[in-house]
Amino acid sequence: MESTVQQRLKKNILSLVVPVHNEEATINIFYNTIEKLKPNLTAEVHYHFIDDGSTDSTLSILRDLSKINDNVHYISFSRNFGKEAGLYAGLQQADGDYVAVMDVDLQDPPELLPEMLREVQDGEYDAVGTRRANRNGEAKIRSWFSEQFYTWMNKISQTHLVDGARDYRVMTRQMVDAILSLSENQRFSKGIFTWVGFNTKYIPFENRERVAGNTSWSFWSLT
Repeated sequence: MESTVQQRLKKNILSLVVPVHNEEATINIFYNTIEKLKPNLTAEVHYHFIDDGSTDSTLSILRDLSKINDNVHYISFSRNFGKEAGLYAGLQQADGDYVAVMDVDLQDPPELLPEMLREVQDGEYDAVGTRRANRNGEAKIRSWFSEQFYTWMNKISQTHLVDGARDYRVMTRQMVDAILSLSENQRFSKGIFTWVGFNTKYIPFENRERVAGNTSWSFWSLT
């Protein structure tokens, strides 16, 4: 006989916010990977893909997925507005008890998702995020610029940014609502995630390559 806690967890919804731009090579790989993880996730998974003005087959693939799975949702922008706009739109649409932000290229390790969700559900943390333990495989010039970015931002800002932190995280409904209450026009999600002040744990992981295709986000959006 199932406990009350088990019954409650089964009713929870985890909304996955996934911004995409010209990702026809990765979407199905990402979707199939998450589907295989579902038995290990203590919540029902709802997908929220944000198509940021793709010019390849991205939108067609999302339409097909939504036809085979009622829990696949998508928004399609009329043009490319950038990753930050995609993240914000996804957070607005995500209605789950818990919300995760992930990249579609599997550079964000999906296998960490069950652990991240459980730790937030346990109530000790409002969010469990991830950070790269190293930048192996990344171009040296990009690594240098990223390191300088975090160094200078932490010197001039009262909000401390964790070096190597990714957008990839699981958050409570309360934290997401607080993020959405902010009215900034020029949003910087990593800074906002920290600034709202909720208790956050970071899990380190080894840097990894994209599973397929090439990134179409700008350098600054991926710092």
